[in-house]
Amino acid sequence: MTASLPDRKGPLSEVHVVEFGGYGAGPAVGKSLAEHGAEVIRVESMLRLDGFRTNYPPYTGNVPGVERAAMFAITNDNKLSVSLNLKSDKGRELAIRLIERAEVVVENFTPGAMDRLGLGHDAMVVRNPKLVTLSTCNQGRTGPQANRAGFGSHLTSLSGFTELTGWPDRQPSLLWGPYIDYIAVAYGAVAVLAGLEQVRRTGVGCHIDLSQYETGVQFMAPALVQYFASGEVMDRQGNRDRNAVPHGVFPCLGEQRWCAISVHDDAEWSRFASEVGEPWAKESELATVAGRREQEDRLEELIATWTSTQSRENLVERMRKAGVHSAPVNDMGDLYSDPQLVFRNAFQRVDHPVMGVHAVPGPPYILPESPGKVTHGAPMVGQHNEAVLCGILGLSTAEFEELEKSDVLE
Repeated sequence: MTASLPDRKGPLSEVHVVEFGGYGAGPAVGKSLAEHGAEVIRVESMLRLDGFRTNYPPYTGNVPGVERAAMFAITNDNKLSVSLNLKSDKGRELAIRLIERAEVVVENFTPGAMDRLGLGHDAMVVRNPKLVTLSTCNQGRTGPQANRAGFGSHLTSLSGFTELTGWPDRQPSLLWGPYIDYIAVAYGAVAVLAGLEQVRRTGVGCHIDLSQYETGVQFMAPALVQYFASGEVMDRQGNRDRNAVPHGVFPCLGEQRWCAISVHDDAEWSRFASEVGEPWAKESELATVAGRREQEDRLEELIATWTSTQSRENLVERMRKAGVHSAPVNDMGDLYSDPQLVFRNAFQRVDHPVMGVHAVPGPPYILPESPGKVTHGAPMVGQHNEAVLCGILGLSTAEFEELEKSDVLE
């Protein structure tokens, strides 16, 4: 008997997506669509596994394993998985059949890979004229560097983030992980919805060529505008700000407990100084932005000495009541228990055959009448082979059993 497929509800419940690729940028777009009801079928293979499954810790229990990878788990909830060897004729044939019934294809292979497999948009739109294809590659599908290999850390450096991250007297600092991937996700999800709207209006599909590099550059707009306007190249400033002073993070009581404080004008400084109550906070030289800027090194040392005797939670509460911009520097445990995130159900718990019950991030936005929801955990490789190939594509039991004996489902 063919296994049943999970129920789907939501504004995208009539949308069928086929997903090819790995890591963050492509699969996280699929996650967003799936959490709002779309049927998202991941096409993967044991012959070339998603890098989030194989070489990107952490793993459940700190034991590496294809079905124990946390990064894969939090990027692929609500999806189905079929394992198809796309180097086999039958594997490609089945992938084509899935695409023929889909409204959307999401892929983040290297440029040209889908075309070489015979699964590219130009070939598939002939079979499915309303198809919307999102190709999200490192630097786009065209141009002199389109085929250059790269990863998140390379793209953050290309986009200018690394040059602005750190202190002026030290080397640039890399951002953790594939940061640009997650910028590209927001653009990719919106682009897919725009493509579906075009199909609704015109009946004509489209191919979206999304450069992750260029989405990162969009986030550099203030620094770029400064350069366009004056020729000035923004550089590393540590935690300092061009307007607010003081502006930084300061130690509090306990191990690795920090708070952020940002004073934006002289009136806010007056409120901050009254709350601090120390003699230095009443110095007339510090009452103005210019005076504080001139003594910024000394000021930060004085504030750090004072905050180090304070409980982080109490200090932040006092600052906020006084009308001073302040927040705790949260670690991962703080985030998971944060009352605001808990109230909004930002982390939702799912069960997994290998990983057990664990939390995954839910949608970061709420549609009042049709909110997104995490309904089930990430799939194991090929977990839904029979349900998809027999239940959706209509293969007979005998045909499926023959496939299992071959290399098609590897």
